[in-house]
Amino acid sequence: MLLSIIQGIFKPKTKEKQITSELVQMAKAGDQEVLNDLLLAFTPFMKKTASFVCKRAIDEHDEEYSIAMSAFHEAIMSFNPDENASLQTYAHLIIKRRIIDFIRKESLRKEKVLLINASREDAATEHQQLFDAQALDSYSLEKQAEARRDELSRYTKLLVEFGLSFEDLAKVAPKHEDARKTAFQTAQIIAETEEFYEFLIKYKKLPLKEMEEIVEVSRKTLERHRKYIIAVALLLKSDFVYIKEYVKGEII
Repeated sequence: MLLSIIQGIFKPKTKEKQITSELVQMAKAGDQEVLNDLLLAFTPFMKKTASFVCKRAIDEHDEEYSIAMSAFHEAIMSFNPDENASLQTYAHLIIKRRIIDFIRKESLRKEKVLLINASREDAATEHQQLFDAQALDSYSLEKQAEARRDELSRYTKLLVEFGLSFEDLAKVAPKHEDARKTAFQTAQIIAETEEFYEFLIKYKKLPLKEMEEIVEVSRKTLERHRKYIIAVALLLKSDFVYIKEYVKGEII
């Protein structure tokens, strides 16, 4: 029955999204049958997402599929419709991160030299973080203000390269919270997906066809929020630490 209820799950309508959200709440409340049905209904999505991350076909015999299923279960248990755009968009991010973590761990296990390098990188990162903290402590308020102005200037120039401005963003930013969350999480997927971000940088536009296959958003909606999505994706991939402070609560 559940499969028929949420059929067309990759292009769900608003009502179907609501039904899926209700089923998730039932699963989180302890309904094992609904949980199992959700896992079964989203099996094609889990395989597709795992294949997308691994860049090869993934089936039930692959360990990556088990990780994808575990990650999707995690997404169900942690999904909050008030904080996340949709289950599928949210689950895509979780599955991708868990598989990447697995690939990294496997690489480290098989190649000791990578473990050594990773340790050095971690140490360097910790040292850099300590240095950054000490530097921030020593900054005067004037220096911090100067740094913020510099970031705003650089971000403004970056936006101009894509035909955007802060005035544009103020006009096109999604007004409704759900739409804003959907657009932000779509931008996060672009920023975290190498081929999507490379397409954006090269062609100065969104990879709409590819995005439609990943997120629960129509092409029309993607085009309507195009400027906002591009601006957020550019910000998330930047080193603008001060500006990012304003959106850190939005990042999954």
